[in-house]
Amino acid sequence: MDPIVGRMASSLLAFLLLLDGGMFSPSSPPTGLLEKVFQYIDLHQDEFVQTLKEWVAVESDSVQPVLRLRRELLRMMGLAADRLRNLGAHVDLVDTGFQQLPDGQSLPIPPIILAELGNDPKKPTVCFYGHLDVQPARQEDGWVTDPHTLTEVDGKLYGRGTTDNKGPVLAWINAVSTFRALDEDLPVNIKFVIEGMEEAGSLALEELVQKEKAGFFSSVDYIVISDNLWISRRTPALTCGTRGNSYFMVEVKCRDQDFHSGTFGGILNEPMADLVALLGSLVDSSGRILIPGIYDHLAPVTEEEKRTYEAIDLDLEEYRNSSQVKKFLFDTKEELLMHLWRYPSLSIHGIEGAFHEPGAKTVIPGRVIGKFSIRLVPHMNISVVEKQVKQHLDYIFSKRNSSNQMTVSMTLGLHPWVANIRDNQYLAAKRAIKTVFGTEPDMIRDGSTIPIAKIFQGTIRKSVMMLPLGAVDDGEHSQKEKINRWNYIEGSKLFAAFFLEMAKLH
Repeated sequence: MDPIVGRMASSLLAFLLLLDGGMFSPSSPPTGLLEKVFQYIDLHQDEFVQTLKEWVAVESDSVQPVLRLRRELLRMMGLAADRLRNLGAHVDLVDTGFQQLPDGQSLPIPPIILAELGNDPKKPTVCFYGHLDVQPARQEDGWVTDPHTLTEVDGKLYGRGTTDNKGPVLAWINAVSTFRALDEDLPVNIKFVIEGMEEAGSLALEELVQKEKAGFFSSVDYIVISDNLWISRRTPALTCGTRGNSYFMVEVKCRDQDFHSGTFGGILNEPMADLVALLGSLVDSSGRILIPGIYDHLAPVTEEEKRTYEAIDLDLEEYRNSSQVKKFLFDTKEELLMHLWRYPSLSIHGIEGAFHEPGAKTVIPGRVIGKFSIRLVPHMNISVVEKQVKQHLDYIFSKRNSSNQMTVSMTLGLHPWVANIRDNQYLAAKRAIKTVFGTEPDMIRDGSTIPIAKIFQGTIRKSVMMLPLGAVDDGEHSQKEKINRWNYIEGSKLFAAFFLEMAKLH
């Protein structure tokens, strides 16, 4: 196909998707420099999609501790560094050492990219955070197509990492490259922090932020993160808070070896029965956490916050259907959003040591470990929650008069994060969204945990904003992860418009 015809076809497809999905159009046509920027992005969208295809082809899985995959991660970071250097950025690949594994192995941690473009003291300096590692993905796990071959179907770009987080990282780079290609001065100074271990706990990142507080980050005015999703398929969003997370393990042990149920069943306290009773005491069928005191220190709900939930574009029926859930615990939009974002929740994740293979096996596990977590909200205190959980499980276990041993440990404690939505960059982002999408954004929170937001806010003490690009049905971490071509291309425009709005406000 002729490349010009191809670009026209892609632009037409994006426009038709916009109409079909009930998307918004700009409130007024862009003019001047912004018009040139938008036209360039539209005309070069196939090139931007091709680059995303090349990045998705790199199996940058950080979760599985395998040398082959670490080499892929190193290759991914190298590709990104080269891309930034080609834009004229000064790039440092910061060596972060090795990861020590429980079996004695050590694997290289991929370097963290610190890059910068521009140092004009008259301009604001905006720092973008993103990650290029992904969750494991194999076609035999249920993917319709090869997860590492970008596949476009009806304007949807399927592949591992498309929305989490390679697509948003590239959208930011696309915006920068557009100004460069048009030989236009960047409206802001730009810095990049790009890592390759986010899905495995962001190893070494917090230490680097602390170390570079007075160096790389000293001139940063604003930090932007684009690593979450809209709450809608149609309406863009700004994220102004996330929940924290406390992850617990409760072990019940009789002995290290399993038992035969015909030989020992009925004459001992079975660890699995104890553990099921313990896990069953944590939350009731309505989703309410049963641990005494857990709700005592929540931030009060304000009238302004209530109005925020009322204004959000969320079709409960559509959300339920897209989630493939028969019924939610709550019947109204406001109740659902509050329990998803601003109230704590407890989820039981699994049992280690139990028989779980197909078939029948008459075994009594001698030692089992239950795993659960509590999503935390302001103003919950992690150490207080840890104490409350341990006291509750100690009490429940003591009532069973079991001869087994029980141990409770908290393996992860991450704080919730809340932004100041009156900061300049939230105002700039709202204006940019209005320019690109022709509507006001939903002001949302995220029920999950993005630790880097709290790390940046607490260490650098500068404004942190989350500006998502992906739609609610993007399926991050799932076997059908995708980003819509429309979101990816309009997201590139959004970042470019954001640069210009930031320059006006500074």
